[in-house]
Amino acid sequence: MTSFEPFVGQRILVGIGGGVAAYKVCEIISTLVKSGVEVRAILTDAAQQFITPLTVATLCRHRVYTDADFWAPVHDRPLHIQLGEWADVFLIAPLTANTLGKLALGLADNLLTNTVLASTCPILVAPAMNTIMWQQPTVQENWHRLQQMKRIHSIGPAAGLLACDTVGTGRMAEPKDIVPYLQSLLDSKGHTDLKHKRILISSGGTREFLDPVRFLGNPSTGKMGLALATAASHRGAEVCLVQSADLQGPTDLPIETIDVVSAAQMQDALATALPKADWIIMAAAVADVKPQHYAATKLPKHELPTALPLEPVPDIVRALSQLKQPHQCLIGFAAQTGDIVTPALEKLKRKGLDGIVANPIDLPDSGFGSDRNQAIFIDAQGQQTPIPNCTKLMMAHRLLDLILQQSQKDPQPKL
Repeated sequence: MTSFEPFVGQRILVGIGGGVAAYKVCEIISTLVKSGVEVRAILTDAAQQFITPLTVATLCRHRVYTDADFWAPVHDRPLHIQLGEWADVFLIAPLTANTLGKLALGLADNLLTNTVLASTCPILVAPAMNTIMWQQPTVQENWHRLQQMKRIHSIGPAAGLLACDTVGTGRMAEPKDIVPYLQSLLDSKGHTDLKHKRILISSGGTREFLDPVRFLGNPSTGKMGLALATAASHRGAEVCLVQSADLQGPTDLPIETIDVVSAAQMQDALATALPKADWIIMAAAVADVKPQHYAATKLPKHELPTALPLEPVPDIVRALSQLKQPHQCLIGFAAQTGDIVTPALEKLKRKGLDGIVANPIDLPDSGFGSDRNQAIFIDAQGQQTPIPNCTKLMMAHRLLDLILQQSQKDPQPKL
């Protein structure tokens, strides 16, 4: 399969507010530019007290805009109109209490706020301020008002140690969480097409222990499952992520996470969550077998068995297939080497799935541990749709698109 880079040539406008967290925006801009995104930036007067236009311009590979440009004589079309029309997505970070109040009330007295009113693209806001400031009733009222606006998307603020030595809510979300959200908005155009979906996702590899320190497992890192949970949440879905206990789920998204270790624990968690789910996506790499006997204390090396008796673990996917209701959609994964389609088709039919994702683990930039992946999605009728090599987040969006298309073709009434 060929690869595709969905961000090349896309345009993100970054509005930087006056707060200590402005330094984090440098990493965001640098990461976006490296992914092929065109970035332009607006610095408020207050932002320039924390970060210089030269720094931001160097990272953007383009001049930076300030209020001095906004108030300069117009030689072409007004600057805020040009920037508003240029942007595919608009990031405002850090969002200060001052700018929050202006946006909530539709006020515009500088380049940043005027550009907001002159734009129609999705806007992602990342607030940052002192905890006491954040908790003020007027600030919370403005925040609630802003979040009711259709094209506004928000991330954070997080809790932790602030620059003022306060411990509490007010930290700006981290670049590692903001960048994927921006990429999702570029892909979805800000549409929350999964807003009324409840999606249950399994992620990571299970571990079957021989004793407290030794186990049978696999190299799964859970990145694909996490990407699916992230993409679904960005598109408005209610997400429950059942993941390996050694993984760390997203911290700045409204995702319910359930940590498990063994296949039996994962089965129990999924069966409990199943009745509320519309879609179940089984991205986890579940063990096939486990040791017949478990030692409660560590076995000395000389007592380790030379032949390890094994027994099968529960077939979670098959069990869920038997429990699911007509309105529910169950999607499996088949990580394979060599021919990925034939065993995936067999698994699709044998386990009664509504679709399966066949992905190679023996090709470069694919499979376990990689930040990228490629696959062939096979629906219940056997129709195959290739997904070229791309980031796992983008593959997650393609899979969600395909599942949504399938559910719309043959909608089932909810019981």
